[in-house]
Amino acid sequence: MASSWGYSPAPESTDTVDIRDDYGLFIGGRFVEPSGGEYVKTINPATEEVLAAIPVADDDDVDRAVDAAGAAFKKWARLPGAERAKYIFRIARVIQERSRALAVLETMNGGKPIKESRDLDVPLAAAHFFYHAGWADKLEFAFPGRKAEPLGVAAQIIPWNFPLLMLAWKIAPALATGNTVVLKPAETTPLTALAFAAICQEVGLPPGVVNIITGAGATGAALVRHPDVHKIAFTGSTEVGKDIQRAVAGTSKKVTLELGGKAANIVFEDAPLDQAVEGIVNGIFFNQGHVCCAGSRLLVQESIAERLLDKLKRRLATLKMGDPLDKNTDLGAINSREQLSKIKTLVGVGVDEGAELYQAECDLPDRGFWFPPTIFTGVSQSHRIAREEIFGPVLSVLTFRTVEEAVQKANNTTFGLSAGVWTEKGSRILWMADHLKAGVVWANTFNRFDPASPFGGYKESGYGREGGRHGLEGYVNLT
Repeated sequence: MASSWGYSPAPESTDTVDIRDDYGLFIGGRFVEPSGGEYVKTINPATEEVLAAIPVADDDDVDRAVDAAGAAFKKWARLPGAERAKYIFRIARVIQERSRALAVLETMNGGKPIKESRDLDVPLAAAHFFYHAGWADKLEFAFPGRKAEPLGVAAQIIPWNFPLLMLAWKIAPALATGNTVVLKPAETTPLTALAFAAICQEVGLPPGVVNIITGAGATGAALVRHPDVHKIAFTGSTEVGKDIQRAVAGTSKKVTLELGGKAANIVFEDAPLDQAVEGIVNGIFFNQGHVCCAGSRLLVQESIAERLLDKLKRRLATLKMGDPLDKNTDLGAINSREQLSKIKTLVGVGVDEGAELYQAECDLPDRGFWFPPTIFTGVSQSHRIAREEIFGPVLSVLTFRTVEEAVQKANNTTFGLSAGVWTEKGSRILWMADHLKAGVVWANTFNRFDPASPFGGYKESGYGREGGRHGLEGYVNLT
């Protein structure tokens, strides 16, 4: 009798997570009720189960948070760097100690597979705090011959695709350089930010140094426009980024924007195809494609296109979609009903414009927000699916013949966040990296991050850098 191989369920326990029925705003070191008394429900996108009631901060709450950060700044900025480093280091250690609970919470609130939360998001968040703890007393080495002065109150607005990791990207350098923070997480994924607020209490961070307020677009807009905010760090859509630019025009506020992307993942005929297939899958299906630097445009040299696509389609058939808390799951839930609707709309546009759709067979759960891994072939550069950020598990495939054509097609976008190059020739990698208009270029890999490596884009992908020594510059005045 033939053997039948399959995956047995391997769910991660939720016993380590203690989710409150409702939360407060974290202002001045305490959880407080919102001034307007308004709350909204946050849900698990894989089950549509309500997890908790989250407060909505109004203008008065924004004032309270900025005032608390401003009051705390005077002492925090004067604190020796080595003393600031101790607090940042403690935060990193507690994140490690709470890693299992934070990973489960991130998956429950965001829909991403537990193995991604567990193996990437939480460890990398801790790594950012460790890394920046090391810089806190060494700023004179980051900027030789110049004096680095903190800016003041930093307003930080983060997206829903990497809630805890984006928090770490923002808060760690701000604290290391002597600034105080008011952070607003995305309205659909606030729970790990609120858990982080409790960590700030646990490590004894001085009240007001970190404030976390929740809400939707109106809360973020009030924070951006507040006259006592000195720095704005935003990760999110290009449209909102443009609104922020208009709002701060004529002010002295310093701004870092990390916006949308439509990255080219370029495979040459001499590339190791099996390795490239894994990189393509990781590039576009990691976190359900909810990645600003996702390799959503696959550029394949014409001579190997058919072979590569055959391998890629076979690989898609092995991807497991389902319960994000199952350790076997490769693709989890789409973050929200609104995002699922956007993905479906743009996929429909791709079909209407004549691109050929391929989806591996898979059973979608009855509840929650789901979309199967999707490939479009026969795509031209004029297709909307090749131009617009879908922010979902959807890959557009184009072909090229020459190196010059590959560069031309890769750069034919309003975005400029990232790119990938697959080839065995080191000289070609260096040449491509020099000619691609992208802030990050990966060689024979994709979606690799390190706290010491700066990240950011060009054109409509924003400006400024986060991570590394370069990321410190956005939080200081240099004299």
